[in-house]
Amino acid sequence: MLESDTFQTIKNPAEGIYKEKGSKFIALAFPITSEDEVKGIIQSLRKQYHDARHHCYAYVLGFEGEVWRANDDGEPSSTAGKPIHGQLISRNITNTLVVVIRYFGGTKLGVSGLINAYKSAASDALNNADIITKTINDSYKVNFAYPALNDVMKLVKDEDLIIKEQHFDNNCSVVLGIRQSKVAFVLDKINKIDSAMAEYINTE
Repeated sequence: MLESDTFQTIKNPAEGIYKEKGSKFIALAFPITSEDEVKGIIQSLRKQYHDARHHCYAYVLGFEGEVWRANDDGEPSSTAGKPIHGQLISRNITNTLVVVIRYFGGTKLGVSGLINAYKSAASDALNNADIITKTINDSYKVNFAYPALNDVMKLVKDEDLIIKEQHFDNNCSVVLGIRQSKVAFVLDKINKIDSAMAEYINTE
């Protein structure tokens, strides 16, 4: 069971393949963080595989998988994008795009044949992917006076916090990534440090 402040995604791009009746289905999986990335990847693949008949895809974004899309790219409705999307859902993976590129072999596969082909190709790519668990982190900017530097840095070290930005002068600041399950505890510690003030930025 995944903890509430973690999610699963793939570490690096991965590839899979499925062949049936002369048709070849090349599946490519990519880690993504936004819908804008999807457009760029699809455009690039359309150029790279310009002689392929279909570039079907599905993606899931968000810690709860709340943002998603499935695209059949000219294949009969729900025979391509939906089976690809189903493979992402069945593995509980988010922030991932899978594109399946089809080279038509001359023999029609029928609806059930297409569903199986796109599902199998997507499954192969995800089987070849390195699936990792990541924590959901809240980013906070902490402002403090220079004399509090040691206390702040000790807290960073003790609680294994991520320093994303830092600025040290008479007035200092650090931007910290804090795992969600530890936020309340860490903010309480920050409040006890003289002159330190924490300000929420975003969640990622």
